Amino acid sequence: MQIGSRTTSVLSASLIVAALLTSGCSNDAEPVSSIEVASKGAQGAALSPTGEWAAIGAIHQGGSLWRTNTSERLFNWNHRQDEKTTIVAADFSPDGTWAITADPHTLVLWNVATGQPLRFWTSPGEVLSVALSNSTSNGVYALLGLSDHSAVIFNVDKGRISRTFSHQGRVRSVDLSDDMRYALTGSEDFSGVELDQETGEEVTRIDHGSAILWDVRTGKEVSRVTHADDVKIVSLSPDGKRAFSAGNYDKALVWNTEDGSLIDELPIWSELFKRGLRFTSARFSESGKQLLTGRPDQLVQLWDIQTGQPSGENIKEAKRWRMPKRKAWKPTSASVIALSFNENDGGYRAVASNGFIHTLK
Repeated sequence: MQIGSRTTSVLSASLIVAALLTSGCSNDAEPVSSIEVASKGAQGAALSPTGEWAAIGAIHQGGSLWRTNTSERLFNWNHRQDEKTTIVAADFSPDGTWAITADPHTLVLWNVATGQPLRFWTSPGEVLSVALSNSTSNGVYALLGLSDHSAVIFNVDKGRISRTFSHQGRVRSVDLSDDMRYALTGSEDFSGVELDQETGEEVTRIDHGSAILWDVRTGKEVSRVTHADDVKIVSLSPDGKRAFSAGNYDKALVWNTEDGSLIDELPIWSELFKRGLRFTSARFSESGKQLLTGRPDQLVQLWDIQTGQPSGENIKEAKRWRMPKRKAWKPTSASVIALSFNENDGGYRAVASNGFIHTLK
């Protein structure tokens, strides 16, 4: 009986710990509403700038377009008829009229209003990330982050590359300013050596990742921020003046694109980075004064960004939300893979990898 009592006590304690872990911090708010868009989870997703539209790449159900305000699945968005496409990346144009979806080797440009495909093409390399422009007098352009150590500006209408940005590693994340003047790329790309100061011999190999801002018109580098590890996520403010970049096991930074000067780093306990904390999504507000970030531990955070404050005080956390698990008592989590500001009602939206779109207030 004593063994049975001890087992019961241990089980009770375990359940209490599990409840504390799944409930999150007392400061974590919960979504005000949620809709299921992928029964077995989503691999890739994008939200339009206002959060009205969502492009979802479901693991077993293929691609689709959703209207979030009415919780409607409007169109199936697969790259080949009668096939479920594995969508790894997607994006909307800044005005929300176009969308692009990518599997590792093909891309499709879609008309959001009609749901119809306008262009289909094969990528010049394995696609890791995409960003889409508005329609211009010369057509629609897409920025592709590729595994072949490059990012390219692709003229969708003409079906050809108009600009290439070279790296020394895989380009994991890309973004464009709304006017398409600037392109931001995040890569694994810088390798170097540390030299012994007395002998000049190579003693330690150093690997860095970098976030680079490019002038799209000239193809030249404007500014660069280096991280102590691979850069996995970048985001550019709509006006192109501020950038966010985060390395794996490294700091998350907000910086001025004009000269690469640091505004501040996100005030997160450094031990969390050492334990593998990373960011899976990020988005600036229209003004560039706020930043939404998503993490693989179900957390969405809203940051207020100021300038002119002492170092360490320019960025402050304004709000945080904890996305729910699909099954609370199972040891599973949900990465936050897409975010948007819904400035019409002062809210926000987030897509979680477990197959839900959440509305946050």
